[in-house]
Amino acid sequence: MLTKVSWTKALPALTNDLRVKEKGDNAISHFIMAAAAQQNYVGILSIGSMGAGIAKLLKARGFIVGTSGHARSPATIRRAEEANVEVLSSDVELVEKASVILSVVPPRDALETARRVVDALHELATRGSRPSNPLYYIDLNAVAPSTARGISELFTPVQNSARFIDGSILGEPPVLIRDNASGQQTVTPTTATSGVDHSPGRWVQPRIPISGPHHITDLSYHGDRLYAALNMRYLSSEVGAASGLKMCYTTMFKGYIAVAAQGFTTAERLGLLDVLKDELQLRLPDHLRLAESGVVVTPPKAYRWVFEMEEIARTHAEESGFAPALFQGAAGVFRDIADNGVLGEEKIGSRVRGTTMEDFAAILARDLEHKTTNRQVSPGNDEDHS
Repeated sequence: MLTKVSWTKALPALTNDLRVKEKGDNAISHFIMAAAAQQNYVGILSIGSMGAGIAKLLKARGFIVGTSGHARSPATIRRAEEANVEVLSSDVELVEKASVILSVVPPRDALETARRVVDALHELATRGSRPSNPLYYIDLNAVAPSTARGISELFTPVQNSARFIDGSILGEPPVLIRDNASGQQTVTPTTATSGVDHSPGRWVQPRIPISGPHHITDLSYHGDRLYAALNMRYLSSEVGAASGLKMCYTTMFKGYIAVAAQGFTTAERLGLLDVLKDELQLRLPDHLRLAESGVVVTPPKAYRWVFEMEEIARTHAEESGFAPALFQGAAGVFRDIADNGVLGEEKIGSRVRGTTMEDFAAILARDLEHKTTNRQVSPGNDEDHS
């Protein structure tokens, strides 16, 4: 007689067969189909712009996608519903239904999100209702290798029911580029609302490096599909490798954006912004293009990037011995942007201000000038140091 474990291993063939033969042992049939559905169910915490893009991609690839609506903002719930993601009432319900959970949150929330999942696993253990197959938890957040290792340790007490995978995301949210009637390509962030998307077009998606002793392809039935669908790349058995790659990658990209934001803003204060653009266009046109495109996408993301820069500073200090001041300074630049009363209110998908480099620099320059003036006239700053 086949056990539940052997039935689960036989899922690919048996599930197919059960679709043709509806007779037989109803209890076994129900178990097999329920197990197959669970293996195909991917949870995402949380549904921001990246999480929504990944959710749409996975649904187009035939996966079932869900999230927890517990303590989520109306905007997050709306994004989930627009992506046709199942919104469950609690973390416990999500952990019970999913075979994989992808953590895609602001870096500052990475540790707490992992704790929520571990707490849900403990709750299910007390009920005796967690499925026998382990949950794969893939942390895709921009954190230092040491932070990733710390998150991994949270799963040690539940290692029999969960597998931790270190991961990261290199690139922008997935989008579908469709061919229209005239043969021109159009970018379509929204894809099919259910099932597999057979519409003509191609996906442009980020690379997702993963590392650690566990591999997602070990997941029965759907592991290989998920690995391919998410454009994953396995780096090594070391937790921290995928996070370390993200930190080095972001050093080169977002670090330059912080430098560009300072350069443009100070040039605006000096009345030299147009001259600076002319000289960059003449001598460093590629640098100008990257700088302009980088600063204008920053306002709605700056609040996330503050902690990310601090994690980069931590990475370079812990892994190489560099002083952390450089990227602590970059964190300060993004904090100034996030705290700005105009730029800090910008939202992805509904941009109003800072959409050009000139507007961005003018807004930030005025704000910093105001702060500088206030510091100069504040009590205690009038002492004669001559």
